[in-house]
Amino acid sequence: MKKIAKYLLSLVFVLSLVAIPAATFALSTAQVGIDDTGPAASLGLGSKTPLQTATALINTAMVFLGIIAVGIVLLAGFKWMTAGGNEDKVSEAKKLMASGVIGMIILLSAWGIAKYVIQTGMAVTGATP
Repeated sequence: MKKIAKYLLSLVFVLSLVAIPAATFALSTAQVGIDDTGPAASLGLGSKTPLQTATALINTAMVFLGIIAVGIVLLAGFKWMTAGGNEDKVSEAKKLMASGVIGMIILLSAWGIAKYVIQTGMAVTGATP
């Protein structure tokens, strides 16, 4: 069981190394039209403001961490179902599930705070989303 969990965790880690940059690149090229003039176009930078770039990076990181938290809860559920009545394995699964739920709560709180700070900063500075 531990071997399968290690393989699944390494698979999630390797896929995240590919998925995060790909998702960030897709967000940056799909949401913003690239100018055909100026030095930004010659460098391929696009026309996003630093605030928009930070928002995209924060959202991408939050999605990635959310996927990990859901994976932890699913792994805990799998451990609980395959415990076969063994109280030690059931208690380990309960602890893992509690950790996953606490992680989700912290993640959603952090996302809400970050969104509030970004929206307040945009309202104060008059920036556009």
